Amino acid sequence: MRVDRVRLLNFKCYADADLALERGVTVVHGVNGSGKSTLLEAVFFALYGSKALDERTLDDVITTGEEECEVELWFTHDGREYQIERHLKLRGDRATTTKCVLETPTETIEGARDVRREVTELLRMDADAFVNCAYVRQGEVNKLIHASPSDRQDMIDDLLQLGALEDYRERASDARLGVKTVLDGQQEVLEDLRTQVQQKEDKELHERLNGLESRRTDIVNEIDRFESQREQARETLETAADVLERHEETREEIETLDEEIEDLRSKIAETERKREDASDEISEIRSRREELADERAEHLENVDLEAADPDEEAVRNRTEELEARDEELRDDLESVRVTITEGTNEIERLREEADDLEKRAEQARTEADELEDQIEADEKTIADREEKLDDLDEQIDAARATFDDAPVEFGAAESHLEDLETEREKLVSAHNDITADIRAAENAIEEGERLLEEGKCPECGQPVEDSPHVDVLDERREELADLEAEREELEAERDDVNERIDRAEELREAERRVDRLEENRDNIEQLLTEKRESLAERRDQRDQLRDDAEEYEADAEEKRAAADERDEEVADARTELGTINTERGEISEALESLERISEITAERTALESDIETLRERREDWETMNDERRETLSAKCDRKRELESEFDEERVETAREDKANAETYIEQVDEKLDELEEKRTGIQNAIGAVENELEELERLRERLETVEDRCEQLESLYDEAETLQTTYGELRAELRQRNVETLERLLNETFDLVYQNDSYAAIDLDGDYRLTVYQKDGEALEPEQLSGGERALFNLSLRCAIYRLLAEGVEGTAPMPPLILDEPTVFLDSGHVTQLVSLVESMRDLGVEQIVVVSHDEELVGAADSIVRVEKDATSNRSRLERGEPPEAELLASD
Repeated sequence: MRVDRVRLLNFKCYADADLALERGVTVVHGVNGSGKSTLLEAVFFALYGSKALDERTLDDVITTGEEECEVELWFTHDGREYQIERHLKLRGDRATTTKCVLETPTETIEGARDVRREVTELLRMDADAFVNCAYVRQGEVNKLIHASPSDRQDMIDDLLQLGALEDYRERASDARLGVKTVLDGQQEVLEDLRTQVQQKEDKELHERLNGLESRRTDIVNEIDRFESQREQARETLETAADVLERHEETREEIETLDEEIEDLRSKIAETERKREDASDEISEIRSRREELADERAEHLENVDLEAADPDEEAVRNRTEELEARDEELRDDLESVRVTITEGTNEIERLREEADDLEKRAEQARTEADELEDQIEADEKTIADREEKLDDLDEQIDAARATFDDAPVEFGAAESHLEDLETEREKLVSAHNDITADIRAAENAIEEGERLLEEGKCPECGQPVEDSPHVDVLDERREELADLEAEREELEAERDDVNERIDRAEELREAERRVDRLEENRDNIEQLLTEKRESLAERRDQRDQLRDDAEEYEADAEEKRAAADERDEEVADARTELGTINTERGEISEALESLERISEITAERTALESDIETLRERREDWETMNDERRETLSAKCDRKRELESEFDEERVETAREDKANAETYIEQVDEKLDELEEKRTGIQNAIGAVENELEELERLRERLETVEDRCEQLESLYDEAETLQTTYGELRAELRQRNVETLERLLNETFDLVYQNDSYAAIDLDGDYRLTVYQKDGEALEPEQLSGGERALFNLSLRCAIYRLLAEGVEGTAPMPPLILDEPTVFLDSGHVTQLVSLVESMRDLGVEQIVVVSHDEELVGAADSIVRVEKDATSNRSRLERGEPPEAELLASD
């Protein structure tokens, strides 16, 4: 990784700054307090955001007196360019991030958390790892030396990605404990199930069920006996009820006769009153007849008749003459109305038809235009689908071409992959077995060597003197070598099978892709055929619609011309209609008078008839009353006959039989309810026993299931324990390798700084404890070194860790710049020279970019480029100035 450029706006002491950084060693130079370290903090903040601020907050980043801040960072990583942009803004008394964007070669990532996560994955280190490896901040030069061995171990393990193995081991431990908890719980459930099954079996449920079913049979027989006796009692009850019912019917008939007798007497009296009312009504009708005679004389004065008192024939003749003339006028009127109505209807019809034809023409043109748009869209769709078919054919050919150099034919990739996976499983199983044998052999050798050191035989444990078994270690070492060789062969075979599996998976995916592509091609061909057919139909529809539109418009013009002609005819007919209506009004008044004269004559005749009718009714009512009196006498005789037949003794006996039967039935019902309740209780008990039998069977099945689950959990517990041990052993093994490499690199770096000095070597044990050996062999703790020596020692350790990470990743993830912030704080002039040597050695070892912040002039000599920082005393703002390295200045002066 290389920082290319950083731009600041209102970041701490920088109002506006833009700095490009180059490869090699860059020294940021200036007096104390000028703002040199702030440049490095800006780079650190751009990468990790608020995680780079320690105890400070975002408020501390924004320049005092300003409300907004911007930081932009351009950097190159693994040959690809990236850019980070962060914007802050004060909102009240707090600062918040308003923009955080990471532009990568492939995507844009937004949001502070997402950007920080992406940077951490990209550099393979978080903010803490960055300051422990690449960024030596001011005042933290002795951080690793002063750290306890355990803290130093955690720092370096996290940098070397060993912390993940400890996480995995802890997860495996948690999983083992979790499995143990579940297993204990399942074992408790298993024991509880066994207890429940035993309790159910001790109840002898089948014997209880047989006894209950026998009791149920006895109760059912007793219920049948009582139901038979209840049926006999019901028959007696019905007989008594019939007698009482007949008695009630007789009593009701006597009551009915009483009511009918009273009703007949009332009707006779009412009819007599009607006869009297009829006499009064006859007198009233005679008065009305005289009134009608006077009204007839008035109407005769309004009618043009020759006789002063015409008879009915004269009235009828005059009426017929007027009606004949009115009929003629009505015919003429009807003819005129028909002419007007038909004309008006035809005019409306013709105009409506013309409007409808014009709308149909417009609609036809609109539909034709819509079809034209659809035709254009269909033609484009057909072209696109034809192009899609060609593209699918090319993709299918390309996917099938994958099998040109494949070990199997097209269609056999799935079975080929299954065979390879089976082969890999066998190799993994064999590898695990040999690994276990190797561990056993290593343990045996280790134990044998320990016994030899104690002077005992490694085979039998007896003193070595005169022992015939002291050569057993050589045999075990040979056995171990053979096992390791065999394991290497298996690993080689496994790697080869893994490569073949990867190839087989690619082939299987190619087959699936061909199937999907061919299915898509068939679907598109079908759709293309349907689209072509519909296109031809739409073209025909479009042409037909345009022809129809022209015909509709021509018909509409013809119908509007015909409507105008009929409009003139209707106007003439309306004038004639007015004349006819006037004459008919006069005739109508004369006819009304003639009609009233005839009505009066008819009414007077009707009144004569009413008088005769009332006389006849009076005679009929008299006859009716005579008949009612005869009926009244007969009903009185029937009532006396029924009263003589009434038998109270028989009725009383029937009442007693009915009461006795009802009492017995009630008692039997109570007994049957009691028996039914007993039968229900026994049936429920039978159901309960049957449920318990079913529950017993379910408990047995569940017991078997839980026993199987416990066996599986015990196996899973053993596997989790093995996994936990494996992660621990792997972490210890990798840590030992890293310790050895780190110790070598630390000595190499320290030798570059202290060549021909008083220190011989540095020892780093497995727990990361550091020991410095002098030339005379005396061992020193790092804390015993002078302040300048401790600082150089820690810088050497930092550089060694940096080199270890760079070598460990083998160039796949280039390291970030090596950043040293005021590394000369604890150094005298001699040690500054050694620091210069350390910086030059790191550059010679291939560190692409080194940035040193210092106010020391001697470090300037090791720089490939210089950035000078000055602070304006008036504005208290820092500014940057690109300087020339000393060699360039000398050449310029020459």
